[in-house]
Amino acid sequence: MQTLRRTRFYPMWLAGLLLALAAGWSQAADFRLTDTTGKTHTLSGYKGKWVLVNYWATWCPPCLEEIPDLIALHGDKKNNLVVIGVAMDYRNARQVTDFADSMLVDYPIVLGNDDVVRQIGPVRGLPTTYLYNPDGKMVAQQVGAITREMVEAYISSKTARSKN
Repeated sequence: MQTLRRTRFYPMWLAGLLLALAAGWSQAADFRLTDTTGKTHTLSGYKGKWVLVNYWATWCPPCLEEIPDLIALHGDKKNNLVVIGVAMDYRNARQVTDFADSMLVDYPIVLGNDDVVRQIGPVRGLPTTYLYNPDGKMVAQQVGAITREMVEAYISSKTARSKN
């Protein structure tokens, strides 16, 4: 498992191994999340695609800064990536959906709770992002903001490596 930092993912194999052993997340369990429109999203339903799950909150400045990049990543079909936002620390669903609409978020938004966290992984700070490869394996995580460039560079490096 790796983590994103600035322009690269850096290995965090020991922390990732401990996390995987303690929580059973090394092989991606098939998560089942229902978004604010009532649509269900499963990891197995996105087989063959990269899946980026991003924990965020409406009051979190770094979360808000990365939303335009997440929108761009989700909208760029050639990168074969799906973004799922998980809203944390909210008063009610309407607060989240109104906020997402005001930010022109077009990727699915899930209302975070303990069940969602158990399925995806812990939230050690906001934003926190988990990245699954097209085989459904969690391959990277990041506590802190990410950028489109970081994610695209990581995916590109893994895609180039698999072609060799």
